[in-house]
Amino acid sequence: MLDEMYPVFGKIYGSDTNAQSFFSPGRVNLIGEHTDHEGGYVFPCAIGFGIYALAQKNSLGKLRLYSMNFDSGDSAFEIRYDDIHGKVTGSQSWVNYPLGVASVLMKHGHEFTSGVDILYNGNLPDGAGLSSSAALEVLTVRIFSDLLDFGIDGVKAALYSQEAENNFVGVRCGIMDQFAVSMGRKNSAILLNCSTLEYSYSPLELGSCKIVITNSNVPHSLAGSEYNLRRQQCEQALSDIKKAVNVSCLCDLSANELEEVCYTVKEPVNLRRAFHAVSENARALRASQSLKDGDVATFGKLMNASHVSLRDYYEVTVPELDLLASLAWEFDGVIGSRMTGGGFGGCTVSIVEGGRVEAFKEHVGSEYERQTGRKASFYETVIADGAGKIERV
Repeated sequence: MLDEMYPVFGKIYGSDTNAQSFFSPGRVNLIGEHTDHEGGYVFPCAIGFGIYALAQKNSLGKLRLYSMNFDSGDSAFEIRYDDIHGKVTGSQSWVNYPLGVASVLMKHGHEFTSGVDILYNGNLPDGAGLSSSAALEVLTVRIFSDLLDFGIDGVKAALYSQEAENNFVGVRCGIMDQFAVSMGRKNSAILLNCSTLEYSYSPLELGSCKIVITNSNVPHSLAGSEYNLRRQQCEQALSDIKKAVNVSCLCDLSANELEEVCYTVKEPVNLRRAFHAVSENARALRASQSLKDGDVATFGKLMNASHVSLRDYYEVTVPELDLLASLAWEFDGVIGSRMTGGGFGGCTVSIVEGGRVEAFKEHVGSEYERQTGRKASFYETVIADGAGKIERV
């Protein structure tokens, strides 16, 4: 992919002589969905699909941005750092992610002493729920940190990226996506406590099984969906619960403790949201331990239960995702399957016996197209390292 980027970089910016190369992965969350913003545990890993970038300093004092994935015309978007005040609308709205990063870094005292030229090109399906936005944000932090000697570590890169998405882009996401993208480790998943940011790596030893991502090709947009509403509903549930018990976040509660104080939650819909967060948090911890114990079968059952909870209690699936999950569950050779990501479209993640992967794709793909008229896309993942500089080959 980098080979095709250098000529474009030279055409847009005049020369690629000083261009340095970077890569930022997408992520798939194996379990622990919509618990990050409730202070719970998640269990994601970085994947081999992601966003590449070429970048260099310029003497113009401007940030210049170009993407090969969007219709950017024949010239780069450019802006002076002092002019970054609000979001860009229209066809170039994708620049809000790097602009948000620059804005946050300046807010935290990082001085932009030089202009920067960046060319992006990714192979993550846009809107698939594999965290293309987090990949773009963390990638941009790494570029600025490297070129301008900011010395930002991986955890800070994740936090700055989350702040950019929350406060500049306007999506109230938790820390999971940015943390997984920034701190991923090859062949490992991360058990992350989203309340304390304590984390540990768990080797993904699935035996002969493979991780297969199935894209429903129903695009989602978290900013345009009910994602922020779900956050508000959880916050209201927590506010109600605090009248009876002293907790800082929903995932401080066990399922039994939630049951004891459920009478305090005034709206049934808010209680459903809280139930998902609390039960999913417990599933994430059990799932991580099951892999440490080599119990892949239990891990798969927990994945299935996670999807049911996301469908029935958090209500972020769509019929296409539910169909993909049910088609996977009925297939002999699938250990477990669930939606992954924010929901309202996007992907499922399945654990499939290695010798059955092609048959799985044929079964799920043909039935999905027959019942929906859409074609599903399949990706066997490589578990990758987090974002950073890469060497030109």
